Amino acid sequence: MHIFAYKSQNIVNMRSCNIYLNGTFCGVLTEQNAHLYTFTYDSDYLKSPSAVRICLAMPLTSRSYESPNLFPFFSNMLPEGSNRQFLCKDYHLAYDDDFGLLLKIATSDTIGAVTVKAR
Repeated sequence: MHIFAYKSQNIVNMRSCNIYLNGTFCGVLTEQNAHLYTFTYDSDYLKSPSAVRICLAMPLTSRSYESPNLFPFFSNMLPEGSNRQFLCKDYHLAYDDDFGLLLKIATSDTIGAVTVKAR
């Protein structure tokens, strides 16, 4: 049983963040609402000869990727269990606010090459 409130399924304000790969801006992740997330590569990044995809499931393209949930690549950056409970309580976030938690903890010192910066 979780002691935290759950986020509203009717998010009014859209949230977005810039995604960086090895310190280079590569795209924008957006929570349109509780059931629509998009990721779009930056057009300048796509033109770069050194551009690489952020994960296997998201090859380089100018079209936006859409998902009814936070993309697995990004949700895998989040802690689980008691670590998640502690962080949600510390940051005053609902336990199921994946996007909010990503904005708080994936800004630096992540386990991979991807970091997140709020817009």
